[in-house]
Amino acid sequence: MQRREDIMLVDGYNMIGAWPMLAAIRDNDLEEARDRLLEMLAEYQGFTGVTVVVVFDAYQVPGVGSTFHQHRVTVVYTKEKETADACIERLAVELAMRSRNLYVATSDLVEQHVAFGKGALRISARELLTDIEQNRISIERTVKHTANKRNELDDNLSMDVRMKLERWRRGKL
Repeated sequence: MQRREDIMLVDGYNMIGAWPMLAAIRDNDLEEARDRLLEMLAEYQGFTGVTVVVVFDAYQVPGVGSTFHQHRVTVVYTKEKETADACIERLAVELAMRSRNLYVATSDLVEQHVAFGKGALRISARELLTDIEQNRISIERTVKHTANKRNELDDNLSMDVRMKLERWRRGKL
């Protein structure tokens, strides 16, 4: 059976409030804090392969309720009179399947318990930030390691293939 990709539902404003660097930005420019969060989550998605869906609460904003993609991350603004928690619960029920893991990233303890009851794995804002920071270190380490190394075809071929290519080059095939 083919395994479907894992999905992480993220409570966007919860992360912004819980992560010190984003909370500082939020006080001056909420849109910038949202964009920075989406950039960080896009990098996380690219490195881990987990599909990230970020839910922002538009509870008191009339007529919002939209879904779009930014940096290949799915961004959901809740409908009017729908909280981010209710939207995450609804999505958790829709997306919960035996063939994939579903994670809910929030530090809201009640929401964590509800998500766990719906079959999702829970992760706190602090745990997600730590994971993102560790992934960033791994990316930097990988980039440093490969930046000084030439990517030659010869290094990636088996001896058998190299010998065949050499015979072909010399016209002895």
